[in-house]
Amino acid sequence: QVQLVESGGGLVQAGNSLRLSCAASGGTFSRYVMGWFRQAPGKEREFVASVSISGGITAYAGSVKGRFTVSRDNAKNTVDLQMNSLNPEDTAVYSCAASSKNPFASVVFRTTSNYDYWGQGTQVTVSS
Repeated sequence: QVQLVESGGGLVQAGNSLRLSCAASGGTFSRYVMGWFRQAPGKEREFVASVSISGGITAYAGSVKGRFTVSRDNAKNTVDLQMNSLNPEDTAVYSCAASSKNPFASVVFRTTSNYDYWGQGTQVTVSS
């Protein structure tokens, strides 16, 4: 069983940056594909970014590509999401997720159904 705890959310002005972090415990972190998702009020949860088990492959939603960067540190059991040039449309609860599918393959996942474990989320609010 993997426990995921996000941190780093907050209130920022448009154009500024935030760095989210997700700390994992209770499992073999280096065997999990990791993902970031977000959910805005009244909207469905949507994919933001994913990183492969080695960190060598990443994927992003079109709306954040070029502004957000996902990275992981398997020695520290953490996955981060660097968010630059934030805009009000980025306001949401951001959650990290871990997938135990294909623990030895270089893959990333964009859909929620591929993830087994979820954190509670951290609020990001971007003011205009």
